[in-house]
Amino acid sequence: MKNIITDKLALAQKEGDKSRILTLRLIIAAIKDKEIASRSNGENDEISDDTVVALLRKMIKQRQDSIEMFTTANRQELVDKETEEINIINEFLPSQMDHDQTKEACEKAIKDLKVDSIKAMGKVVKYLKDQHGGSIDMSFASKIIKEILQK
Repeated sequence: MKNIITDKLALAQKEGDKSRILTLRLIIAAIKDKEIASRSNGENDEISDDTVVALLRKMIKQRQDSIEMFTTANRQELVDKETEEINIINEFLPSQMDHDQTKEACEKAIKDLKVDSIKAMGKVVKYLKDQHGGSIDMSFASKIIKEILQK
């Protein structure tokens, strides 16, 4: 995934797309920071695509938080900038499961694991992460799991 982002950066530089260049450089810098941190922990130099996806999701969450603050402060130009960055980052993320697919996956996980208590929620979350990786919104899935198990 890192190579794809680097290739897109080279293309953006050829096209002279300044906002895209800045966002892609931010992504690459975040990936390099993560690689350096993993090296200091004695892990591999290269980070996995799943780690990159988690990093990109974190970057989007940060921008969404910024958008809320900028909206409150009535700073539309900054809201537009953050929204544009989110759109660029989203290009590299796998497509997300919709509401019905997420609910169905949660129900299947609960059934497969034979879970009947909210105490086992962590087990269900881990199962969903293993089964669906970056294609499922875990915060949304957690809400659904809680709803199902509290009935």
